[in-house]
Order: sequence, then C-alpha cells, then structure tokens
Amino acid sequence: MRVKDMLEVYFIAGTQDVPRGQLLSVLEEALQSGVTCYQFREKAYTETSEIEALAQSCQEICRKYSIPFFVNDDVEMALKIGADGIHVGQDDMAISDVIDKCAGKMKIGLSVNTLRQAERAATYEEIDYIGVGPIFATNSKLDAKPTTGLGLIRAIREAGITLPIVAIGGIREEDMSSIREAGAEGAAVISAIAKSGNIPQTIAAFR
Repeated sequence: MRVKDMLEVYFIAGTQDVPRGQLLSVLEEALQSGVTCYQFREKAYTETSEIEALAQSCQEICRKYSIPFFVNDDVEMALKIGADGIHVGQDDMAISDVIDKCAGKMKIGLSVNTLRQAERAATYEEIDYIGVGPIFATNSKLDAKPTTGLGLIRAIREAGITLPIVAIGGIREEDMSSIREAGAEGAAVISAIAKSGNIPQTIAAFR
C-alpha cells in the first residue's frame, strides 16, 4: 500500500479510547469498515508485558485485513514485534535516533506542530509522512500542542514540502473535504471512530 493511500483514514486507539476497553472488537470492526492504517497507542496499561501482548493481538488483526500496523512512540517494542511502522512526536526519541534504529525495517511517521518542524522533517529522506496538528481542539490527548487550524497544512504545501500529510486533532467527517483541499492526504482519528455508535457509517463518511 502506498503511503498516501495508507493515510486516508488512519485510526489511532488504545484501551483508554474505546468503550469498556473493548479495543480488539472495535479495531476489527474498524478494519472491516475500511480504515487504511492503525496506530497502537496504549495509555491505560502500565505493565510492559501486557502492553506487548495487546499490541501483538492488534497486529494479528491488522494482518488479517492486510492493513499497516504502527506503534506510537515505543521504538523498542515496534522493532521487537516487527511492526509495519513507528510514529513519534517531537518530544519522544530524537528523530535521528529513530531513523538509525528503524530505517529500512519499517515506515517512519513524525508529528509536527509548526512550519519549522515540517521543514526539518523534509530534510530526512527516511521519514515517510508527517502528522500535522492538532488541527482542532481535542480531548483525546491531555498533552496536546496548540491547535494549528488548516493554515499549517497550507503553509507546508506552499513551502514546497511534498511529504505525505495526515491531519490530526478533533477532526470530524464534515471536515474532510477542507482538509484534503488544504493539502493533506487524509486524517488520523481517535474518538470519532472509537466512540462511534455506527463505525461503518462513520468510516464511510471519512472516506
């Protein structure tokens, strides 16, 4: 799957995001309904062994549907279980260290919140895409950076940066046309899918 296609409807979730912690059933329904990538971001479990076991269960479901499986932040676990990709933020492991460990083994995504960060990301040919945001206010991340609106996506494209972009942060179905018009390939979504009363309908609207 091309990176641009992978970013169309990019689902991020851990047990903290889904009703009653039913991550595996929510993930499977989301995969059946057309999400194009899944990122494992677990904040509720604290035991390394529990987190790894859950990650592997999610990975198996993703393989069943031939959808890329990414790990959030945890480079060592991503390498250990053979994830398809790793996604890191600006405050996680230095991107140069992530590249040293992961390049050639899996895809690499990096979050950016400013044009300068995007320009820096574009200097690394090993980075496969950037996550831009939070576009709108979000309750899914307690440590979210200041909102950027769609202006940052436009500024990145106007600067000639061609890295694939996935927009993230408070995105709803009705925002998708404007997000694509601004220059993003797709959207990364947590709550809109994880807490949807009708997951197939929600994902169809995002696509």
